[in-house]
Amino acid sequence: MTPVSIFNDVIGPVMRGPSSSHCAAALRIGRLARDLMDGEISEVLVEFDREGSLPTTHESQGSDMGLFGGLLGWDADDERLPDSAKALADAGIKLRIETVDVGDPHPNTYRLTLRNERETHSLIAISTGGGMMEVLSIDGVAMHMDGGYHETLIWLPKGSEAHFDADEVVVHDLGETQLFQVKAASFVPSDLYGPISIKKFSPVLPVPSRKDMYVPFTSCEEMLRHDGDQNTPLWRLAVEYERARGNFTEREVIDKMIAIVRILRKSIASGIAGTSYEDRVLGHQSGLFAEMMNAGRLLDGGALNRIVLYVTALMEVKSSMGVIVAAPTAGACAALPGAVIGMAEAMNQNEEDMAKAMLAAGLIGVFIATRWTFAAEVGGCQAEGGSAASMAAAALVTLAGDTRDQAIAAASMAFQSMLGLICDPIANRVEAPCLGKNIMASSNALSCANMALAGFDPLIPLDEVIDAAKHVSTMMPREHRCTSLGGLAITPTSLEIERKLASLKSKGCGTCHC
Repeated sequence: MTPVSIFNDVIGPVMRGPSSSHCAAALRIGRLARDLMDGEISEVLVEFDREGSLPTTHESQGSDMGLFGGLLGWDADDERLPDSAKALADAGIKLRIETVDVGDPHPNTYRLTLRNERETHSLIAISTGGGMMEVLSIDGVAMHMDGGYHETLIWLPKGSEAHFDADEVVVHDLGETQLFQVKAASFVPSDLYGPISIKKFSPVLPVPSRKDMYVPFTSCEEMLRHDGDQNTPLWRLAVEYERARGNFTEREVIDKMIAIVRILRKSIASGIAGTSYEDRVLGHQSGLFAEMMNAGRLLDGGALNRIVLYVTALMEVKSSMGVIVAAPTAGACAALPGAVIGMAEAMNQNEEDMAKAMLAAGLIGVFIATRWTFAAEVGGCQAEGGSAASMAAAALVTLAGDTRDQAIAAASMAFQSMLGLICDPIANRVEAPCLGKNIMASSNALSCANMALAGFDPLIPLDEVIDAAKHVSTMMPREHRCTSLGGLAITPTSLEIERKLASLKSKGCGTCHC
C-alpha cells in the first residue's frame, strides 16, 4: 500500500463539486481514462453496479460532472466543471450511462468502455474517499494504479527482455504477449523497445510517489512509540511525516499548508458575501448570520459563533460550485477549516499558526485513512463528519499550544461521539443535513478540545476508536451509506424538494433557492 500523504489523501484536493468521493475522484479516473485513449475519445460507456451507491447519486452528487471533466482533461477546480456534460457533447463524445448487475464489491465502482476510430479499451476503477481513487484493471488485466506515478504500459512479444530505470515494474503474462507496467518519475520513451503498443498515464496527485518511500509511523500507537517521552507537538510530527512521504523540507510542508489556508480564507469571504446556484436545496444564509452576530443579536457563543459562520459559508461555497478544499472530504469540508480559522482569528493568531493546526489535523487524518476510509459510501457520515471532528479537535488543541497527548485525547473523544452517524442527504444533494453535521462536528471538536485541555480521560486509544468505527460500518445498512435510500433522504419533504429541483432544472428555470 502506498503510504498516505497529508496533501494527497487528507487535506485536499482543491476542487469544485458537492462530493470529493464522487466528483474529484471521478475526475481523476476520467483523466487516466483519457490517457488510455491518448486523448482521443469518440464514445464512452459508463456502467454502475445496481447495488452500489452510484446509480442513485452519480448525477446529483457530481460523479458525472467530475468524470466528464476528467475525460476532457480538466483539473478538479476548473470553473467549467458545472457545464462539463455540455462540453463533452460539444466535443463530439457520445455517452451512455447504464446500470448493471455485476456484484462489484466496492460501492463506488466505475466501469468505463472507451472507443475512438482506432481502438477500444476498458477500465475499472473505484473511488476510495476524499478524492482518492484506484484503477483496478485495464482491458481485463488486474493492476493497481493510484495516480501517484508516471506510469507506462508497454505491450511486448512473449519472452522479450526489457530493463527499465523505474521505481517498480510489474509484468503481466497475457499469453502471446507480455504487459509491462512501469512506475517511475518519468515515462519510458516510446521508441525504446519497439513495442506492440504503449500507453502513458500522467500523475493526478499533487504529491508524487517514489521508490522506497519510507514514513516514520502509520498509526497513533506507532507515533507514540517513535516519539517516546519527547512529547513533540503534533504539528511537528506531522511535518516529520510529510517530509518523509513527499521528500520535502520543513519549510515546504508548512508553506504548502499556508497556501491551502489562504484558499480557505478566500472561500469563507466569498461565502459570507453571497453565493448563488440554481440546483441547490439551501440558499445564502451565512450573510444574515454574520449581520446578526456583528450586531450582537445572537446568543453568546463566543468563538463558536464565528466558527458556525465560517462553516456555513464554506458549505454554501461548496453547494454553489465554488472552490473548496476536501478536508478530509467535500461533504465534510467545512468543520475542520471553519473551526481552525474561526478560532485562530478569535485568538489573533496568524496563517502560519493556522497551517500548523491544520497539519496536526492532517496527521490524525493519516491515521484514519491508513486504517479505514473517509468514504461515506463505505462507512456512513461517521467516516466523514466523525473524521472531521476528530481532526478538528486535535487542531484546536494545537492552536492552544498544548501537548501532543492532549491533542490525541481530544481527537479520540471527538470521534467516539460520532460513531454510527449515517449519510442521508436531503433531495440527494450534499447540503443538508450535511450543514448541520459539519456544525455538530466543529462544535464537538471545540468541546472535546477544552475537555482534553482540562485533562479529561478519553479512555479508548485513538487507533481503537478508528477500528471501532470501521466495525460499526460493516453493520450499517447500505441504505444509510450515501445512497439517498434511507434516513432523511426518503422523507416526503425530501422527495418533494428533489422533484421540485428536477422540474425546475428541466425547464431551465432560475427561480429556485439561490
